[in-house]
Amino acid sequence: MTEIRKLAAILASDVVGFSKLAGADEDRTLARLRALRSDLIDPTIAVHNGRVVKRTGDGSIVEFRSVVDAVRCAIEVQNAMVERNAGVPEDRRIVFRIGIHLGDVVEEADGDLMGDGVNIAARLESVAGPGAICLSEDAYRQVKARLDLAVTDLGATQLKNIAEPIRVYLLQVGLPAGAKPAGPDAAAPPPGPRYEQEIHFCVTSDGVQLAYARTGGGPPLVKCGNWMTHLEFDFESPIWRHLYRELSRDHTLVRYDARGNGLSDREVELSFETFVGDLETVVDAAGLERFALLGISQGCGISIGYAVRHPERVTRLILYGGFTVGWAKRSRSAAEKEQSAAMLTLMRHGWGQEDPTFRQLFTSQFIPGATKEQADWFNELQRISTSPADAVRNFIAAGDTDVSALLSKVTVPTLVMHAREDARVPFEQGRRLAAGIPGARFVSLPSRNHLILENEPAFQGFLQELRTFLAS
Repeated sequence: MTEIRKLAAILASDVVGFSKLAGADEDRTLARLRALRSDLIDPTIAVHNGRVVKRTGDGSIVEFRSVVDAVRCAIEVQNAMVERNAGVPEDRRIVFRIGIHLGDVVEEADGDLMGDGVNIAARLESVAGPGAICLSEDAYRQVKARLDLAVTDLGATQLKNIAEPIRVYLLQVGLPAGAKPAGPDAAAPPPGPRYEQEIHFCVTSDGVQLAYARTGGGPPLVKCGNWMTHLEFDFESPIWRHLYRELSRDHTLVRYDARGNGLSDREVELSFETFVGDLETVVDAAGLERFALLGISQGCGISIGYAVRHPERVTRLILYGGFTVGWAKRSRSAAEKEQSAAMLTLMRHGWGQEDPTFRQLFTSQFIPGATKEQADWFNELQRISTSPADAVRNFIAAGDTDVSALLSKVTVPTLVMHAREDARVPFEQGRRLAAGIPGARFVSLPSRNHLILENEPAFQGFLQELRTFLAS
């Protein structure tokens, strides 16, 4: 494998006026910069799960798995530099400027990163003032609801050698906690509860690193991982945010990116067994002994597999939009088999492209009733949540799923729900799940969408059934 395309949070930094500092006293300046890197910068990067990709003189490119980690690292460094520069003559101060962007990058065989994700971060750094941090809109969207930031919206900014203007946010460093700069972003926060997620990482027995998040409070509810998730992107997405925030009202919600998705490791082995193992790893890492388990779509089969292995740990099992057997094992016509083969070919060649035309095919199956905003978000989710190669692996793994032999072994109380006109997974698959699980209750919901949207009556029905079931 020579290169890997992935989504990453990129931090670019350099020293303001470095040439002038070095010209005045090169030995002293280089010694101070080396000391800052060993005593402050590198340890702070390590604490926040970063990786130094390269250094170019006074500049650095650093990769983070999370925008939250990147921003926290930048704030910590900039605040520390304010303290370290106190009492130092202004003409001898080392002052950093930082740019942060979330975007596509290509990782070379030697670990170097290339692509727009790196280029935009570097250009953001160049427009940041001394001691400041500039975030792209893509990066700011990931942290605005999770970190108490004082920011100024600089509007659409034309960055050097970047074709389209990019909206830039200036992060104020050194302001009191909770202080907000004047301007549009100084408005009061929207009413209602504010939910913040804590993102953690754990490692499976086969060495795969998984990202999981915790939100809310109360009895634990675990959402099983499934295809096309991204912990940060989903939290703000109109596809998922309404569900996660509602579930977090009454429960400690734990969810994770399955291998090959989101913030978890990519380009790894994918199978039903490894997916069940991922769930085992996450609940152990989260310190959960007994919990309710929610499976959606592909996550239903994985949840069933876990519940059969560990019935003593699952208090309630909720399954929505699931299937007993995957698309590859269902009795299908020759035409359907040809369509699946064609879909795999299109995924290999069209998934990672900027043009969302191909991904719109999936969007129309998953959420045919979506608004334009919802469809645009789901199109983008597909691109950033998984690579073309991992998309193919996930599709094949889902197609090979067969939990029919496990259904009769489920002993925990189970609720099965399915949209009547589900355009992605046939309604009959939901009925078969419920029929095969002893004592399971089946509820049909009035929807065409495989993923229930906030603006449809089925969502309230889903919540009511789930809450009644969990409270019983």
